[in-house]
Parts: sequence; C-alpha cells; structure tokens
Amino acid sequence: MADDIKILAFDVFGTVVDWHRSIMDEVRSMHLDVDADQFALAWRAGYMPAMQKVMSGELGWTLIDDLHRMILDDLLVRFGVTQLSEEQKRHLNKAWHRLGAWPDTVAGLRRLKQRYTICTLSNGNIGLLTNMAKQAGLPWDCVLSAEVFQKYKPDPATYLGVAKIFDVEPGQVMLVAAHQDDLAHARACGLKTAYIERPLEYGASQVKDVSPHPDNTFHARDLEQLAGLLRC
Repeated sequence: MADDIKILAFDVFGTVVDWHRSIMDEVRSMHLDVDADQFALAWRAGYMPAMQKVMSGELGWTLIDDLHRMILDDLLVRFGVTQLSEEQKRHLNKAWHRLGAWPDTVAGLRRLKQRYTICTLSNGNIGLLTNMAKQAGLPWDCVLSAEVFQKYKPDPATYLGVAKIFDVEPGQVMLVAAHQDDLAHARACGLKTAYIERPLEYGASQVKDVSPHPDNTFHARDLEQLAGLLRC
C-alpha cells in the first residue's frame, strides 16, 4: 500500500508544530498578565468561527494572518489587555509564524523526504508557512496552502488540489494529520490518510483522545514512527 503513495501532504498546526506551547511562551514573554494557557486556547478556538465567515461568504477571501488578527483584537478586549502598542500587537499576531516543532518533527520529515515528496496542506497562508519552516527548520519540498486554492479545508478543492498540482491520482496522495475530521474529509476525496498522535496538542488541561480509527491507512505515535511504518 505504501508503494502507491507518491506525495505526503501534512496538516501543520498541531500535527507538525506545537502551537499551544509556542503561543503560551509568546504570551508569557510579553508579560500580558493573563493565563497563558487560556489565552492560547481561546485564540485557537476563534479560528473555526472566523474561518466560517469566509466559507459562508460573510467575508471575502481572507488570509489566516488577518483572521488571527481579528481574533486577537477581540481577545485583548476580553482579557483586559490594554497596554499593547500597534507594533506589539503585530508582533504578537506573528507568533503563529514562529511556532516550534514537536521534538520528532524535523528528524521524521527528513526521513520521509528521502522516499516521498513532502508538502504542507494547511489553511495557514504561504508567508506564514514559509516563515514557520525557516524558523523551525522544516524541510518541505513544497509549501501548499489554502491560499493557493482560495478555499479552506475541508473544501474538496484543497485535498484534490494537491493531486492536481503534482499530476497524480488522489489515491497517490496521503494526508498526514493529528485531526480525525481532517483525515475523514481527505478520505472522502480518495486520499490515503495517516493519523499522528498529539495527545498534548491543547496542553495538559485538555488531553486529546488519540484512539486509532479503522479507516486510516496508517496510525503512528509520531513522525519518526510513521517513517518506520513507511520503510524510510
């Protein structure tokens, strides 16, 4: 089955990088006098409702950077943070460009890259994903974003777009993600899927259920184990 796969497309936030710890570190470094755990969780929780405004047509096409800023402005009011300058707000918003990788990520990607073309398939915009890769040392062959397709996941145009760009069949693409819903949408488009366990994606206060799902092609503890399963 692994012999049919040509392209590994990776979800990024939570799968490849540890957004929760990274955002908490950024919040603490700016001395905002808020609960860093709750601030990070609230910022991430605003992501789907904000994206839905674009998907419903309430907003036109909007980069994730701009959605993050809309959410941040609301959060600063909610958490009573009033001391930040505009420059500091812009710096904090770019925290999503500086997310740190999980400990297994870079070594796992390097192994997988030896056999497969590896790319991102993220709702993050191209500038964000490129800066993140530079910062965290992520060795992508290609950075693909919802920005390329002008559609956010889970629109089928994103999953099928990977196959179209690389001129392969959908079944020759495997989405690698730590989110079962993302993987389910990819399977519905004919992609293969690999689930990566990230039980602490939301921190120790919200440990995730990482039970196997029978429809995934592979299930791995981390990217290095996935590389082993794929004989890399």
